[in-house]
Amino acid sequence: MKQEMSTDGNIEALSQDIVDKGSTIIELIDVKKVYVSDGVPTEAMRGISFKVTKGEFIAVVGPSGSGKSTLLHLIGGLDRPTSGRILIGGNDINKLSDDKLAELRNEKIGFVFQFYNLVPYLPVIKNVELPLIVKGVSSQERRERVLKLLEEVGLKDKAFTRPTRLSGGEQQRVAIARALINNPEILLADEPTGNLDSKNSIMIAELFRRLNDKGRTILMVTHNLLVASYAKRILYIRDGLIEKEENKA
Repeated sequence: MKQEMSTDGNIEALSQDIVDKGSTIIELIDVKKVYVSDGVPTEAMRGISFKVTKGEFIAVVGPSGSGKSTLLHLIGGLDRPTSGRILIGGNDINKLSDDKLAELRNEKIGFVFQFYNLVPYLPVIKNVELPLIVKGVSSQERRERVLKLLEEVGLKDKAFTRPTRLSGGEQQRVAIARALINNPEILLADEPTGNLDSKNSIMIAELFRRLNDKGRTILMVTHNLLVASYAKRILYIRDGLIEKEENKA
C-alpha cells in the first residue's frame, strides 16, 4: 500500500491510498454534551461510544434534533464535549489547546457542510486553493493540486467559473474538493446533500463512495436514507444515543 504523503508535499489527491487501513482512527468513549440555555440544561449527547477504523465509510442517521450534527461537530473539534473522551489518531482532543486543536483540524480533517460556504466573487480554482494560500504553498503547486482535484470531481472545465454560475451539485463538488485539498485522513460531511435534488444527491453519494474506495475515512451525517445506503456502516441515533447499527460491507 502506498504511504501517505505529507500535506506539505505534492499529493495525488483522490487516487492516493490512505495508510494503515483498518486501524482505529476515531474513538468516542461515553461522550456527553449538555447545552444550557436560560439556566435550562439540554442533553444533546447522552453517552455515546463507538470506534471508526481507517478506511471506513459511516453514515449517521436519525430524526431532527437527535444529535447527529452535534456528534459531527464534537468529532471535528468545532465544539468540546461536556464529558467523555474523543480520540483522533490516539490523541484526546479535549486535552488539546485551541491552537493544537486548530492544527489537528487543518492537517487531519476535511469538512463538508450542507451550505457550500463558497466565496461567490472568486472563481472555483481560487475557492479550492484557499486552504493552500493559508499554508503558504507556492502558486504553481497550488494550481497543480487544485486542477488535479477538480479533474477528479469532474469540474476541471469549471475552474475559472464563479460559484453563482454553477448548479447546487457542482457547488458541493467544489466544496468537497476544497475539503480534500490538504489531503486529510478524515472527511466529515454534515448533511452534504441537504440542499440538492435526488439526481445530484446520488452523484455526491457516489463521489463519497469512490473516495472511500481509495481509502479515505468518511463520517457523514444525513437524513436521506438513500444517500446513507452508499455507506458501508450506518449508525442510527435518537435522543443523543446510538439506537442501532447496521453493517453493509
